[in-house]
Amino acid sequence: QFKTLKPLGDRVLVKIQKANETTPGGILLPVTSQTKPQGGEVVAVGSGKTIADKKIDPCVSIGDMVVYSKYAGTEVQFDDAEHVLLKEDDLIGFLSTDDIKDLKPLNERVLIKIAEAEDKTSGGIILTENAKEKPVTGTAVAVGSGAFGEDGVKKPLDIAPGNSVMYSKYAGNEFKSKDGSEYVVIRASDILAVLP
Repeated sequence: QFKTLKPLGDRVLVKIQKANETTPGGILLPVTSQTKPQGGEVVAVGSGKTIADKKIDPCVSIGDMVVYSKYAGTEVQFDDAEHVLLKEDDLIGFLSTDDIKDLKPLNERVLIKIAEAEDKTSGGIILTENAKEKPVTGTAVAVGSGAFGEDGVKKPLDIAPGNSVMYSKYAGNEFKSKDGSEYVVIRASDILAVLP
């Protein structure tokens, strides 16, 4: 339990959103079935970082609603609420609504709508959910502003919204939108190819 906390360098303190205690249909979920939140409000920001000889200001501000990597950071009790202290690099993007399809990726992150998995084999046998091969293709929906090079200069990404892409199989963080569509947020370096 901390009363004051000032993040250092490129660290950010985020007040964790409350877990959904009910399903969209109103059924009460036991604590063990509630999904761990991956978002919240930025309540404190460090001074930034230095790359080469350039001072890089933080890319978020106090009050921003953000999404972060699932297992990132250190959870702390602060000001009578659950918070997570994490590196700015663990932030995925800004999310001002409660639907992942509205995410605005940060830096080198890309939001991809995952392609539908094949539900039958080439011989016509219907596959169960567990037997379906995990897709590695999708469509870029939104892209971040770019990645910092070793010289401290931000370089834009080679991917644009609308590009069909192939990405590393187990990369990124997966999310489901309100309409049931599946999305993944990954680093641009995990995109293997842009497809025609």
